[in-house]
Amino acid sequence: METIKIIYWVSTVLVCLAMVFSSYSDLRSAAVKEAFVHLGFPGYFRVELGIMKIIGIILLLAPFPGFCKEWAYAGFAITFVSAFIAHSASGDPVSNRMAPLIVLIILLVSFFTFHQL
Repeated sequence: METIKIIYWVSTVLVCLAMVFSSYSDLRSAAVKEAFVHLGFPGYFRVELGIMKIIGIILLLAPFPGFCKEWAYAGFAITFVSAFIAHSASGDPVSNRMAPLIVLIILLVSFFTFHQL
């Protein structure tokens, strides 16, 4: 049980750290703003996504009921799969395509260990 708890917290914190960086970049970085235009998304979507990532981080880390965490996991999973699809459709390099999948795998580890606890 203790090992599962450690794996859960390490994977959850890693996902949340990635989302803190991503959310900050979504809201503040000119390069990310250009990347969203390159991917074909409207400017307001970048801001909405950045705010929703912050909400998801709070839901995963704070002691909310399980169904709230489920929604955060679902939202992040949809975000990572959508990022992979958007980067693939726009012809971005493999490194841009793989980053969301790597974080998705870490998210899945967090999700499955959450349910084992």
